[in-house]
Amino acid sequence: MTMIRSTKSLLALTALASLSGCISFAAKPPASLLTLTSATTLPVNQTQSSSTAPTITIQVPAVAQSIAGVRIPVQASQTSIAYVAKAQWVEPPARLFARLLSDTIPPRTGRIVLSSAQSFTDPGAVLSGEIRSFGVDAGTNMAVVAFDGSLIRSTGKVVEKRRFEARVPVSAIAAGPVGVALNQAANQVAVEVADWVGR
Repeated sequence: MTMIRSTKSLLALTALASLSGCISFAAKPPASLLTLTSATTLPVNQTQSSSTAPTITIQVPAVAQSIAGVRIPVQASQTSIAYVAKAQWVEPPARLFARLLSDTIPPRTGRIVLSSAQSFTDPGAVLSGEIRSFGVDAGTNMAVVAFDGSLIRSTGKVVEKRRFEARVPVSAIAAGPVGVALNQAANQVAVEVADWVGR
């Protein structure tokens, strides 16, 4: 009886091992990952100095759970959200957008963006906020980026708030077209935020 049980256990383990090559418990990654690229950047080898230029610290924005991960949400109706098939960001949109702001603000304002370590003693101006939308509106076939910005310009601690939104048509709800449209919309918002921050 023990011999039969051992044989059955061995057969079961062999069957599981052969199935492991066919079954995956994780989602299959897409062929390529999406990212944001800034349309406005500083020239190569240009030196900036905080002794002659104002500084700013850019915090990673807060986000809703629907855009906290790397998938791209599609607002199918007022109460339902789907995701673009086979489309993923290389990292969460909040970090991508913060980096886009860090690339866009210096050439448009002359300000120097400080890292969190550099800003410990004197952060200069502080830009924070919340990304309200970073996906596709299926009803209008538009890529939508909406950002609620909060800006403290100096040590006076007066907070300014402003909402920014950009909408760009999407030719198809697929990874390629959606990635291009969201990159364009994010750049438009980043430019508007930079102009709001000013010099």
